This record gives sequence, structure tokens and C-alpha cells, in this order.
Amino acid sequence: MEFPDHLKYTKEHEWARVENDSVVIGVTDYAQESLGEVVYVELPEEGAEVVMGEAFGVIESTKAVSDLYSPVTGTVTEVNDTLLDNPELINEDPYDEGWILRIELSDRAELNELLDASSYASFIEEEKESG
Repeated sequence: MEFPDHLKYTKEHEWARVENDSVVIGVTDYAQESLGEVVYVELPEEGAEVVMGEAFGVIESTKAVSDLYSPVTGTVTEVNDTLLDNPELINEDPYDEGWILRIELSDRAELNELLDASSYASFIEEEKESG
């Protein structure tokens, strides 16, 4: 599993890539591997407001249905419509082609609450050991 250093992470297994005043969001390699084959993604509409820590959509795999949680608060400016017909891109390339949405960031300070790659990797190890 890989956790690129330039991304921020949540304990709900989403990643965030900061690009000026916007943030691109997706699910981590660990999440897609745990879910198994992704078969469906429910995305919010462009213009929708998302709130840090709250669900903004759903991801469905052959194993489970899970909520997707926003790492930050803001307005959805773009969704990856390609996932509607090709949800498997999340499995194939979770950090690039499998991105889920882009939002305009409301509060940059929220980024300080996210995990860096090494902290996220440690969190995963603790989660594996405890459960």
C-alpha cells in the first residue's frame, strides 16, 4: 500500500490534495483494498456544500456499502463523472484517475487537523493490530 507524502489523510480513509484554494478528495489505497471491487459511487452535485467530517456520498463494493466523508469544509466545484461509468478507477488508481471530487476550501486551518502520510500509516497499523 502506498500513502503519498504530498497528500493529507483522514481516519475515515479519505485523502486530500491541496491545489491553491481547492482540495481534490479521494479514498486511500488502504480503503480501496479493504473495500474490494468498487461497483458504484454516489457523488454530490456541483455547488453542493460539504462539511468536514460529514458524509457527502456513498461508495459501494462487492463487500460493503460505505459513506464517504469530507476531509474539509467547502463547496463542490467538480465531480469525477468518469466514476459513474467506471467506478473501478478507484481500485486501479485511487490517487490519480480515481479522484472523487474537488471542492473550494472554506477554511485552510482545517488542513492542520488532517494526518500526514506517516501519521496515517501509523494509524493503519494500530487499526490492524486492534481489530
